[in-house]
Amino acid sequence: MTANEPPPYTADAVTEHVCSIIETAAPRWWWLAICVTGSMTALCFLCLLYLVSTGVGVWGNNNATGWAWDVTNFVFWIGIGHAGTLISAVLFLSRQRWRTPIHRAAEAMTLFAVICAAIYPALHLGRAWMVWFMPPIPNSNAIWPNFRSPLQWDMFAIGTYFTVSFLFWYTGLIPDLATVRDRCRGKIRKVIYGFLALGWRGGNRQWRHFAAAYLLLAGLSTPLVLSVHSVVSCDFAVTVVPGWHTTLFPPYFVAGAIFGGFAMVLTILIPVRALYPPLQGLVSTFHVDKMCKVLLLTGSLIGYCYAIELFTVWYGGNPWEQSAFRERIFGPYGWAFASMVFCNVLVPQLFWFQAARSHLLWVWVIVQFPNVGMWLERFVIVTGTLTRGFLPSSWGRFDPTWVDICTFAGTFGLFAFLFLLFVRWLPMICMFEVKADAADAQTEATL
Repeated sequence: MTANEPPPYTADAVTEHVCSIIETAAPRWWWLAICVTGSMTALCFLCLLYLVSTGVGVWGNNNATGWAWDVTNFVFWIGIGHAGTLISAVLFLSRQRWRTPIHRAAEAMTLFAVICAAIYPALHLGRAWMVWFMPPIPNSNAIWPNFRSPLQWDMFAIGTYFTVSFLFWYTGLIPDLATVRDRCRGKIRKVIYGFLALGWRGGNRQWRHFAAAYLLLAGLSTPLVLSVHSVVSCDFAVTVVPGWHTTLFPPYFVAGAIFGGFAMVLTILIPVRALYPPLQGLVSTFHVDKMCKVLLLTGSLIGYCYAIELFTVWYGGNPWEQSAFRERIFGPYGWAFASMVFCNVLVPQLFWFQAARSHLLWVWVIVQFPNVGMWLERFVIVTGTLTRGFLPSSWGRFDPTWVDICTFAGTFGLFAFLFLLFVRWLPMICMFEVKADAADAQTEATL
């Protein structure tokens, strides 16, 4: 299917294909997956309970690396959440039709990734029950947040990002929830979906208000794509630590977040598309091809950022910065730096070839490298930098504990568990937009 070719399905077929996932009994693989991911989620919360009851010393953090896997995984999950807002808001405002079948799943992925990310900063404080001191609310101790701290900016940026993303996602769901409501046979389901649909009837006045609200939320969401991860990068850039103190970090982090987010979208959508055959006509190789091209672009931008960062360190002549980067490349974590460059820069260049972009199995295999590479990038920046400070006497090494590993694995279980619930109970493809695009494409084809 080309950009101007009408889609090979009718409006009724779109409704049947999407609603059949919700209306039919859950397949056996779904129950197996929900049991596995549910067990991993339980493991995550057991580790968190153990952490709170024992102390952050159960993590592998030490005097040299006060920020270790906790901050690494926080930045990793926040980055994954970027693709949903980009696909939803930016591509909507630029009127890109290819976003239509994939944006709702990407939006849901954003919400679930932010939930996983929010676990780490709250527990990194050491006293999770005191996290309510971060909001600027009056309290009996007259303790106010330090508004000059980028960690405080994180709270506001992530809270705003999650709120606006949730409203954008839920607003787009309302017409489709009404469709599911009208097709329900059981009374309990009809009441639940009717409550969630907020009395939607599809009148002209409702559609007019819906269009205005959706456009407004898209406009609010667009700056967040740039602001949220820029704020996260300032956690590092405003310090004087060699390897962090650079103005390159905001655009560098944003490009990496979009890169990692699109890789995760493909990681999820390709298996879901294979497990639900009715979706194969809606999420086609055309849409996968577009996302592969975005990955190629952002992967090349990341390679450019790596090169500029190294050039700036060499050209600046700062001995501390040069020493930090020598240790980053040739030090104890040099293997992570080399793997990062291979996964994020070299492997995505395969998407220059049409054969690589059109074969879904190969696409799925290739995007696993950016998933690993983006985590390695955060590990290199956070842990690799802190283990080599100004004084050799403060040098150290970080080794994750079983709590670190199990908590991180558990967040993947939580992410997948929430996504499986979303796929099972909510329309994962925006039916009204797909049908509108199909009608527009059919009209253009007849002109």
